Amino acid sequence: MPKYILKRVLYMLITLFFVVTVTFFLMRSIPGDPLASMARNLPDQTRENYYAKYGLDKPLFEQYLTYLENLLHGDLGESLVYPGRSVTETIASTSPVSGLTGGIALVIGVLLGVMLGIIAALYKNRWPDYLVMFIAILGITIPVFVLASLLQYFFSVQLGVLPTSGWGEPKHLIMPVIVLCFSTIATYARYIKSSMLDVLGQDYILTAQAKGLSQSQVIRRHVLRNSLLPAITILAGRIVGIFTGAFVVEKMFSIPGIGFYYISSINNNDYSMTMGVTIFYAALFVVMQLIVDIVYTLVDPRIRLSDDK
Repeated sequence: MPKYILKRVLYMLITLFFVVTVTFFLMRSIPGDPLASMARNLPDQTRENYYAKYGLDKPLFEQYLTYLENLLHGDLGESLVYPGRSVTETIASTSPVSGLTGGIALVIGVLLGVMLGIIAALYKNRWPDYLVMFIAILGITIPVFVLASLLQYFFSVQLGVLPTSGWGEPKHLIMPVIVLCFSTIATYARYIKSSMLDVLGQDYILTAQAKGLSQSQVIRRHVLRNSLLPAITILAGRIVGIFTGAFVVEKMFSIPGIGFYYISSINNNDYSMTMGVTIFYAALFVVMQLIVDIVYTLVDPRIRLSDDK
């Protein structure tokens, strides 16, 4: 296990290096100058000092090496559009907001999705199955901005029971959480149903039934545990999706999360902010993938990490 984790950490570092490199040069290839509007009316000497402050007066490759050096010291730089705002501090202050909203949505979505998937599998080709699959199709096909608009119109404009947007009170979480958890419910319902139907057809399930175990005992002892593996597989992507999938939702509901600033940084060619948030997303994803691999071995003892052989 330790050897396997060490190897995966090495792969993670290599992955992050490529992410940093590709993102850096892609950002620099985008047309436009993030400092042009702010430095336009400055004297020549002041303008040169302004560009020198952010290292934009140096050759591109030298900028790249400087960024890597600063990154190794944990310095993600300073926002180009908002002078004085540290990228690290911005991520630290906004990610908990996105994490709270998305975390609640993820927990609710996974629990409801698993429950609905179990119901659909146990009542295959009957009305509960059809109802769950109808909900799943809606959750996958309806864009988040459409669902958000419908909720805002119905609960805020027509009924006036919830605020259209804002942050700071529990009521501000209700509609964003509903929007974010809908697709999670749909995804997990489909995965769990498919996995349960596959497990129910296995020989060891028939053997357990032949030994006299009741249906509830078979499901509880054998079916559920093996059916949860697909749920664990997609969990890493869903956790990262807490942050990356909430861009539109945070914008529509005026939530001061990390996605809100990420969109603004891309629109304004804010190199430092875009790079910092991209690295944060990439690091979160590769770490979650490692955790999922380890959890796999705990859920199913038949699975062993390659270095345990």
